[in-house]
Amino acid sequence: MTVSYSLEVADARFGGFSKLLFRWKGSIYRLLYKDFLVFCGVYLFFSVFYRFLLTPRQQDLFERIALYCDQFTNTNFIPVLFVLGFYVTLAFNRWWGQYTSFPLPDNLMMVVSGNVHGTDERGRLLRRTLMRYANLSSVLILRSISTRVHKRFPTLEHIVEAGFMTTHELKKFESLHSDFNKYWMPLTWFSNLAARAREEGRVRDDIALRLLMDELNNYRAKCSLLFHYDWISIPLVYTQVVTIAVYSFFAFCVIGRQFLNPEKGYKGHQMDMYVPVFTLLQFFFYSGWLKVGELIINPFGEDDDDFETNQLIDRNIQVSMLAVDDMYQNLAPIVKDKHWTQRHFSVPYTLSTAAETLRPAFKGSTFDMRLTNIYHYYHCPNLLCFYFDPRGLLTFYGA
Repeated sequence: MTVSYSLEVADARFGGFSKLLFRWKGSIYRLLYKDFLVFCGVYLFFSVFYRFLLTPRQQDLFERIALYCDQFTNTNFIPVLFVLGFYVTLAFNRWWGQYTSFPLPDNLMMVVSGNVHGTDERGRLLRRTLMRYANLSSVLILRSISTRVHKRFPTLEHIVEAGFMTTHELKKFESLHSDFNKYWMPLTWFSNLAARAREEGRVRDDIALRLLMDELNNYRAKCSLLFHYDWISIPLVYTQVVTIAVYSFFAFCVIGRQFLNPEKGYKGHQMDMYVPVFTLLQFFFYSGWLKVGELIINPFGEDDDDFETNQLIDRNIQVSMLAVDDMYQNLAPIVKDKHWTQRHFSVPYTLSTAAETLRPAFKGSTFDMRLTNIYHYYHCPNLLCFYFDPRGLLTFYGA
């Protein structure tokens, strides 16, 4: 389930973000703790190995190796920040693009409700079938890219059982041979059915039919975009480069960041602190950054912050059927509003928001600007123009 914390950060206050650090679900701790424990375990192994299991001569050799590895833990040698930052930015843009490409039927159902007419059973059947076809198409595409949806509808028979498709439609769907994904078929049925509704006079003019087709094409484009996001990933070579850069950096850190014997006077090893606090923080930040990229590169899985595709399917089918069926021509009586006789009126505030009425309305950033030097201009047509500056001097400029 998507982790939402919008209410907790609605107001900026002291320690506002600090409260979020103690949440477990969807947190970086939950993503990273296994990797963190493995890194600590490997570091501890080499520390014990160096301190208690090696002879003095072997310790000297280990210390020389550690000093050599420590040279490569400088980010100038391995550009972890650059490749990791650019990769996560690219993955975030891709994540946001997939979110905005999710096919929502809201615009389409409004057009169907307003342009496919008829209060009889035939009119109701047309409107409901049109929206069922639209929702069926989104279910088919989400079933192809989302593990949650595929587990919910593992076969087409499950889609039939859920009511998105009839048995006759399933036979037609399976009878059309294609080597490619057939999520577009229900949208073709939609367009054909809309044309039939135009012939029957349920859609009253060609402009309304064009509006239906335009919204249908927008809906189809989003389904297609989701399919191509799933098909075309971030190039594998870049993902490999980022992963190798982070892992190799901390592989050098396991040995290069060991605390060496301070009695031998190695540079930067005057203290033996046993626990590499700043190295662990560095691992937490860099590996956490890599985990963020791993989390958002495909938001159609089953991670805490992945998209709630099944809930969106439930929401879409419910609101679309309500809009074209229960709410069709179901209007409240048109009456005069409360302020019908009042030319000037104000909307009331509660006590908790009454202070907002004391604030003046915003009219523009320069509305109340005070000018200290006001220039008086006098223009001479087709000649030189002049003005009096604040000192009273006459100044000319070209017309």
